[in-house]
Amino acid sequence: MIPQLDKLKNTDSGNFFLMAGPCAIEGEKMAMEIAEKVVAITEKLKIPYIFKGSYRKANRSRLDSFAGIGDEKALKILQKVRETFNIPVVTDIHTADEAAMAAQYVDVLQIPAFLCRQTDILVAAAQTGKLVNIKKGQFLSADAMQFAVNKVRESGNNNIALTERGTTFGYQDLVVDYRGIPVMKAMNVPVVLDITHSLQQPNQASGVTGGKPELIETVARAGIAVGADGIFIETHPNPAEAKSDGANMLRLDLLEQLLTNLVLLKQTVNQLG
Repeated sequence: MIPQLDKLKNTDSGNFFLMAGPCAIEGEKMAMEIAEKVVAITEKLKIPYIFKGSYRKANRSRLDSFAGIGDEKALKILQKVRETFNIPVVTDIHTADEAAMAAQYVDVLQIPAFLCRQTDILVAAAQTGKLVNIKKGQFLSADAMQFAVNKVRESGNNNIALTERGTTFGYQDLVVDYRGIPVMKAMNVPVVLDITHSLQQPNQASGVTGGKPELIETVARAGIAVGADGIFIETHPNPAEAKSDGANMLRLDLLEQLLTNLVLLKQTVNQLG
C-alpha cells in the first residue's frame, strides 16, 4: 500500500515508498541540501518520497540536548522544502495543540512511539485531515496498534500509516520483530519500517543515545523481504556532527547504493507475489 498524498510521485512504480531526511531541522541550508540529494536519487530509482524532518525534539534524554531552532522557523523550512521540490513532508507532533499548527506546513503528522497511546494527540492529528503516521511503541505488540488505528478512524480520518521502530530488549537495546509487519498490514494501512531508529541503543549512561548504523542494510533488506510498504531512514551529510541521533543515522553519500540494492530486492519480492 502507498499513502494517499497529492504530492507523492512514482506511486505506480511498484517500489516501496521512502521517508527520509535529518532527525531534526538544524537549518535551511542543511535541509535543502539533503532534500535535493534525496529527490535526485528517488527520481532516478522511481521511489515515492516523503521528506522527513522534526521541527522540534521533545523527548531528549538531557536538558542540555539540542531540541530545535524554533518551531515556526523550522516549520517554515519544511514548507520551503515542500514547495521547492513539490514533495510531501512529514514531521512529529508532541501535544494535541501542535497538530493544527504543524498541519499548516506539512502533509503528514507523525506520532512518536512514546506517545502512540495518547488519545488526545491521535484525535487532534486525525481532525486535521492529514495522513497520520503512528509509530509503534517500543513497549507494545503489533496487535495492540489496532487500537491506535481505531482512534484515528473513529475520529473521521482513514488516512493512516503505522511504523515499526523496534521493541525494547533489556534496558539499552532494541530488536525488530518482523512478524509485526504482516500483523499491522492486516489492519489495512501502509506499514513502514523505521530502520535507523530500530538500531538505536537508548538509555546510555552518558545520556546520549547510541546506535549500530553498520546494520542499516541488514535491517532494511529484511524489512523489504517480509513486505514492508515503506522504509524510514534518517540521513545526514556528516552524522558525527548531527545535533540529534547522529549515532544511528545513515551517511548521506551511502543512501543511493542502499536504495539501489533495496529496489532490486523489492523487484524480486514483487515477482514472488
